[in-house]
Order: sequence, then C-alpha cells, then structure tokens
Amino acid sequence: MSVKLRKIIENKLLIGKDEWCELPELKIPLIKAKVDTGAKTSAIHAFNIKKIIRRQKYFATFDMHPLQANTTLTIHCCALIIDERDIMSSNGHKEKRLIIQTDLTLGKQTWPIEISLSNRDPLKYRFLLGREALKSRVLIDPDHTHYQKKATKRKIMEIYQIDKMTDN
Repeated sequence: MSVKLRKIIENKLLIGKDEWCELPELKIPLIKAKVDTGAKTSAIHAFNIKKIIRRQKYFATFDMHPLQANTTLTIHCCALIIDERDIMSSNGHKEKRLIIQTDLTLGKQTWPIEISLSNRDPLKYRFLLGREALKSRVLIDPDHTHYQKKATKRKIMEIYQIDKMTDN
C-alpha cells in the first residue's frame, strides 16, 4: 500500500452499516442510522411537518420518533430550510421534500449535513445517512455495525429518561 493511500485511510472515520449518532441542533441525543450509499441525501423520520417564517427565513418544525419500534417518545424539532427537492424513494416514488441542514455527531466528530424530512414510519430505520453526508470523511465496513458508539437498552432508556422500552 502506498504512503499516500495509507494516509488517506488513516484520516477516515471507520463506520459500519449501522451507527448510533447524535443530532445536537435538533436535540436528538441518540438515533440509530442506517448507512446507505445508494441514497444521495440523508433522510430523517418526520411528521406534523410545518413551514414557518422566523426572522424573514423559512424554518421547518416537525415531530419525530427517534427510536425504532417506539412511537411513544416524540421529539419536537425546528431547523432552517435550505431547499425543497424532488427525492426518489427506494420504491421509485418521487416526493417533494423539505431539506434542512444540521450538525451530525458520529463518534468524536461533528460536521454539518443536509437531511430531507419524510415520514419513515413504515420503514425500519428512523434515520438514513446518505453518501453526501459521508463523502470524504468515512470508510464503511458493511460486515459490521456500531464501530463508533454502542448503545444498550439501559443506556437508551437513561438518555431518553424512559421507564420501559419496546424491542429495537
């Protein structure tokens, strides 16, 4: 392996096919993400989506369930809208979605990413990390999960201050 290639690899964050992340600006302390290089834009589960104007800028307010298989825990979020795009879903359906920008924390690194808002209730993962969010920053090992952070049910319950939890 060349020195140049070794240096490139050493500067990348190693992640698996699933990772626990944080979206601090949205006040989401823990959410499991599916790493999906087939998707250009990241997507987050959102419902009750509303467009509002604050300080002459458009913001999206929305609710979301951050934990898989749990519709009890709801977080209310607000973020600046940076775009509105037609997004092709995995089943081939085109949908106009609001796009927000927010910080992603993965491991010990934090950087801004773009996320589309979509009701992902019927899907297993509440958060999908697309290739634009990961570009130039990570190496993906599709055989493993949770290289950066592991979250036990006890830890999740503690973080979200919940008494009992359904299976994830």
